[in-house]
Amino acid sequence: MNLNFRKWVETHKLLLLYVLIVILIIIFDQWAKSLIIKNVMLYEVLPVNSFINITHQENAGAAFSILSNAGGWQRWFLSVLAICISVYIVFWLFRLRNQDQIILSIGLSLVLGGAIGNVIDRIQLGYVIDYIQVFIMGWPFPSFNIADASITVGAVILIIDALFISKNSVFD
Repeated sequence: MNLNFRKWVETHKLLLLYVLIVILIIIFDQWAKSLIIKNVMLYEVLPVNSFINITHQENAGAAFSILSNAGGWQRWFLSVLAICISVYIVFWLFRLRNQDQIILSIGLSLVLGGAIGNVIDRIQLGYVIDYIQVFIMGWPFPSFNIADASITVGAVILIIDALFISKNSVFD
């Protein structure tokens, strides 16, 4: 039994790395959101420096608050959509577990961790807690959270992989 477990771990160590990435994103995201809920009043702004604020906002919609005033149906629509995408990514990562596509798998893991982090909020609260506000040339960029940042970085990695790294990249 012990030998079989060691063999399984050895053959699946990259998959375990991807699972660890997902778990760490979810834990850090939920921890940061709980700190915001407990310590920052809704819509309060705490300046960090001249271009970053910590705030507490509730986003009932998707990215950039799209659908935020849709009447409530978006909570379950966005939750089901995120869950379906997450399940697809889990199967994709499992299929990639023994392949040499580490960059693609890390990008997928980042997207998966962020999606799960936000769907937890959406199901529990009915909205997503956003708390990082960045100013670009003096204008506020829509507030976001660790899960959103993870999804964005993961998506950029997926694009870079598709364009330049994967065997069937656009430029091959």
